[in-house]
This record gives sequence, C-alpha cells and structure tokens, in this order.
Amino acid sequence: MTETEIKKIVGEQRSYFHTGATLPVSVRVHALNKLRSCIIEKEEKINKAIHQDLGKSAFETYMCETGLVLSELSYMLKHIYSYAKEKNVRTPLAQFHSRSYKKPSPYGVTLIMSPWNYPFLLTIDPLVDAIAAGNTAVVKPSAYSPCTSEIIQEIICECFDRKYVAAVTGGRAENTCLLNEHFDYIFFTGSQAVGKEVMRCASKHLTPVTLELGGKSPCIIERNANLKLAARRVVFGKYLNCGQTCVAPDYIYCDRSVKEQFIKEVKKQIQKQYGKQPLSCKNYGKIINEKHFDRIRGLIDPEKVVCGGHTNRAKLQIDPTVLDNVTFADAIMQEEIFGPLMPVLTYDSLDEVIRNINSMPHPLALYIFTNDHAAAEKITSRCGFGGGCINDTIIHLATSEMGFGGFGASGMGSYHGKAGFDTFTHYKSMVDKKTWPDLPMRYQPYKKQNEKLLRMFLK
Repeated sequence: MTETEIKKIVGEQRSYFHTGATLPVSVRVHALNKLRSCIIEKEEKINKAIHQDLGKSAFETYMCETGLVLSELSYMLKHIYSYAKEKNVRTPLAQFHSRSYKKPSPYGVTLIMSPWNYPFLLTIDPLVDAIAAGNTAVVKPSAYSPCTSEIIQEIICECFDRKYVAAVTGGRAENTCLLNEHFDYIFFTGSQAVGKEVMRCASKHLTPVTLELGGKSPCIIERNANLKLAARRVVFGKYLNCGQTCVAPDYIYCDRSVKEQFIKEVKKQIQKQYGKQPLSCKNYGKIINEKHFDRIRGLIDPEKVVCGGHTNRAKLQIDPTVLDNVTFADAIMQEEIFGPLMPVLTYDSLDEVIRNINSMPHPLALYIFTNDHAAAEKITSRCGFGGGCINDTIIHLATSEMGFGGFGASGMGSYHGKAGFDTFTHYKSMVDKKTWPDLPMRYQPYKKQNEKLLRMFLK
C-alpha cells in the first residue's frame, strides 16, 4: 500500500470519528457482534492460514488464538454497557452543589501493530478493545505471517467500512508510512528494538502508546516443587508454538539439589508430549522463517545439549532441546531465545535468584514452582516482572479478568477485559456545577475573615 493510500485512510477515519458515529454503545456492540460472527464463520480458513504460517494444529490455534479472541469478544459484549457509563465520584464540600464524574471517551484514530508469533490473537484481541472503547482503528499485521494477514484483511473488509476499521498489509515500508502519520493512540506488540522506534515516532505527535514486548522470562524450580508436575507444565509452556511465545519460560533457574531429577522428568515429558521423534509429530509446529531458524540454531551449544538438538532446515523445525550447565555468560543468555531451547541454570539460594533476576532487564513473565508459600511470596514480591504464575506457566494471560502487560524493558501498559477498555479510553474528569449557590469567598478581593472558612472546606 502506498503512502498516499495510507494517508487517505487515516484522514477518512479522522473525519468519520469526528462525526461521533462510533460513540453510541449500540454501534460498538453491533460491530463486535459482526466481527464475532465472521470469525466463527471463517474458523477453518483461519486454522489453515495459521497452519501455513506456523505449522500450528487446529486444536492449538483454537486454544491459543481463535478461542481466546472469541472469549474476549464475549467478555466485552457482556460488560461494555457498564464500562462505557459515566462513573460518579465523591464531590468535595468546597464544590457543593455539584456532581463530579469520570466520562469514558475514546482516543480517536488508533493504530494496532501486531507480530507474527500469534498473528490472529495479537491483532484481533486489541482491536476488540479499541472498538469497544469507541475508537476507529488501522490494523497492521506482520509481513512474516502473510497467510494470516490475508485472512485478517478479508475479515476486516467484510465486517467494516475502512473509515471505521482498516487493515494495512505489507512490510517495513508500510510500517514506516504508518508511524509517520498522526494517530491518537498506538498499540504495538513486538520486539524491544522496534518498540523503541515506535515510541520515537509517537513522540513527534506526543501520541500515547502501549508497548507489549518480551524479555528473558525466568522459570524458577524451587527445591520443594512437585518436579513431575513442574516438568509437565514447563514443557507445555516452553515448547508451545515452538517456543515462539513472548511469555514462554525463557530459561530454567533450578535449585542445584533437584536439577538432575528435574531434567530427568523434562526428558520424560518431551517424549510423552511430542513422541520419540518430535520433528515427526504432526502437532509440532515450525520456526517462522529461515532468518529466525538460523538465529536459534546458532544458540545451540552441542556440548551442553542433554536432550534434542536435532534440526531440519528444509522444514524450519528444531527439536525441543534442553541444555545443561548453562551460565549467565553463555550466548544463549544474552538475548531472548524465542525458540524451542531450554537452558538450565542452577542456584544455591533464593537471595541469589532475586539478585540475579533483578540485575537484568525486567522480564514480561516470571514462573515459580514450589510447595513453599513463603518462597513464592518472597520471589513474587521482590522480583520485578510483568506477570506470571505459581506452579504453572503462560495461563495468566488467558483471562479477561486481569490486565496483561510488562514494564520497563518488557513494555508499558496492559490490556484484556477492563484493562483493554481502559487502555483505549481517556477518562475525562468532569464537574457539573449548579448555578446556585455561588459562594463569593473564592473571588477577588480576598478577605481575611473568609480564610477560616476556606481552611474548613479544604482540610
């Protein structure tokens, strides 16, 4: 799409938003219902597109993408009338006789830029929140997942006039053109490097942003953990989507006394969940492209591989792999892995864990497996991270009841459910003051005798 076409879309959406057409809640509900029906109707096409891009099975696509989008739609349709209402707040005595309230108002023309790893979920989920809040939206799916981008564009074209919601496909040139435009809000999911560029471009117009990034999310295996259960759930979370998940456990930080037993259980679980030859498993996906395949393969140190390690470049597949005796100085610990490699590091005390995790950029997620409540409380209270789980992985993002997001290097802002509505909403603080009484004490000239009364009001 050309720069001229992009400018035209943004201009059309701004004009449309200024008509007030997106403000009635009934209009938003109609748009969300239409989107929901179209997704259900095209579920098979969505499955096929995601399989072509990432090799995901229909089951995994519904569990991690389509199903979660439909869940967010159902949640928002249930709560939207409540969220869109003005909320009365207490009025101070000094402002008697008046009503004070917060008025939810959409930002206006929004830009949603999504990644390739969960291409449907991470495009449509924030779009649901943006529409529910009363905005227009320009959606930019990733060029790395072209088949899913195509079905997203098809759905959006069927459901919406482009002056309301539009999809812009393409690559870096289109991203640049979009970021040069003036949007009222930008929602970006992707890498830290691109996130910095998005923030830099947004600063030209002082546009507020939400950044959903990533980082090296630790998974702590405490000595009192149920190792069999921990291995089962860690293998699920780590190798889901071939490790291409922003909240996947990036590395295992294991108590030295239970490391050998934990690795033994992990090996069993890999075979149980993926078979003796995971690269032949029909439900095991693939790496998105050759560039990322080569990058991930380059992180494998053959001398430290204790499980897996096999690759197939023709199919862009890498075994679920475990690496032992890894240190923080190793190459695999210098960047987010974003692939099916599980490095295992050891610790001797929880204070050591806290010190090392807090010395690194804040991760998007943190997981701890333990039967010791005090240990879990110590870690979750003293380590900085976006969100996480105790005795599980990943599932904290699969609910509309809690906001999902990071802070610092892992992003800013959050979404899902009410948090998503709030992200795309500006709350205007309003006072509706009655015409009587009109206390003269606030007007010049100020009189000494009114000071005592003023102090009484403002204490």
